[in-house]
Amino acid sequence: MAEMINLSFSYKVKEELATHFGNARHCQIAELAALLNMCGEIVRFGENFWLKIQTENFFVAKKCFTLLKNTFNIMVDISVRTGGKKRYTYTLLVKDADAVKRVLTATGILHKKEDTLIVKNACYPVVTAAMCCKRAYLRGAFLAVGSVSNPQKNYHLEFVLEDQTQAMAIQEMINTFGLEAKTVARKDHFMVYLKEGEQIVDLFNVMEAHIALMELENVRIVKEMRNDINRKVNCETANLNKVVGAALKQLEDIQYIQESVGLQYLPPPLQELAEMRLTYLDKSLKELGMLLSEPLGKSGVNHRLRKISNIAEMLREGRGEVK
Repeated sequence: MAEMINLSFSYKVKEELATHFGNARHCQIAELAALLNMCGEIVRFGENFWLKIQTENFFVAKKCFTLLKNTFNIMVDISVRTGGKKRYTYTLLVKDADAVKRVLTATGILHKKEDTLIVKNACYPVVTAAMCCKRAYLRGAFLAVGSVSNPQKNYHLEFVLEDQTQAMAIQEMINTFGLEAKTVARKDHFMVYLKEGEQIVDLFNVMEAHIALMELENVRIVKEMRNDINRKVNCETANLNKVVGAALKQLEDIQYIQESVGLQYLPPPLQELAEMRLTYLDKSLKELGMLLSEPLGKSGVNHRLRKISNIAEMLREGRGEVK
């Protein structure tokens, strides 16, 4: 699974979305509206229009061709131009003016105001009024201008648009599903993005990319388990270092007292514990307490060890006698 994701997770997501079609005609129109808004070009001849779609994305070309054929019964002229490094440019062209008007009117791109035809390359609210149509529109938009990073590395999904109005419409549409997409300007583009794994999973569910959703969830689960294990190991290591550091300080203080004035300088209870500490270096405080002539709990042993440390500090500084 990981190897497949590493090849190109974006590619896998788009491949899945390219094969998914809404059951209702209005959903298919909504998805086509997104594709046309993102990568369609309208060539006008007076009151007539041609429709041109040019893209390097095979999935966009395939989806547009299928939606135009199935939803509007329109045959499309297709040409493919080969570029360097195995890159292809797909051009779809519809020259039937009446057919183009039907498509543009249905997708909300062409409006008639009084006797004037107005082309508005933007999301038309009526086309995406239903939640199912919003899902379809987002699916088409992601196919055209979306991408998602390899989740093994980080979580980042984005739509890159040239028009700020379209970007704001995409952001608002995503957020109607309870998500928190944000928009940022990048040079001459606008980027709508999500940066949390859980939110990207939710958006995949919205767009009905269920296979990609499961793959991402599996990666998230493994990463969270790994992070949880690392946190526990780091915590245990820190605790162990703290314990080892404290034990070394205890030994250092006891050895200082032994070398400078002898352990008999200590009151009998402290002397007994100091001797136990020197004899049983690998014992825990609880175990040391059980070995004493009058057993003590962990807190009692710790209290006595602090007294020993205080005495060692007094001796180092040449202050007073043991009380």
